[in-house]
Amino acid sequence: MSEQVTHSGSCHCGAVRFEVDAGADLVAHDCNCSICRLCGYQHLIVPAADFRLLAGDEVLITYRFNTRTARHRFCGQCGVKAFYTPRSHPDGVSVNVRCLDASGIRSVTLVAFDGANWEQSVHRISDREPIGSTDS
Repeated sequence: MSEQVTHSGSCHCGAVRFEVDAGADLVAHDCNCSICRLCGYQHLIVPAADFRLLAGDEVLITYRFNTRTARHRFCGQCGVKAFYTPRSHPDGVSVNVRCLDASGIRSVTLVAFDGANWEQSVHRISDREPIGSTDS
């Protein structure tokens, strides 16, 4: 297991800035659901206690679709979704690995997740991964 590191992240314009505690060796999910496929989102799901929003709450816009459970949060200035609250882990945060400063990352292992068939896929992995599945 990788040692814990505090990773810094932000949206494109820098208005939204955050920190997340996770390992230096990250395991992220590459989802093919309608929204993740279009924006190239790579999910690092962490407990909410390991995520800290440092700036930008006032510029975040929330988007909900389908079951309206997930809270997709986008920067209202540049449009980047750096993190959101997934329906698979409503007490957690999914951070877009692509929005993290690479300096604290030793490696990233991408695991494919069939979010296009979310219901079936999340049930297949729920017993194996308490934190780490994705949702749309």
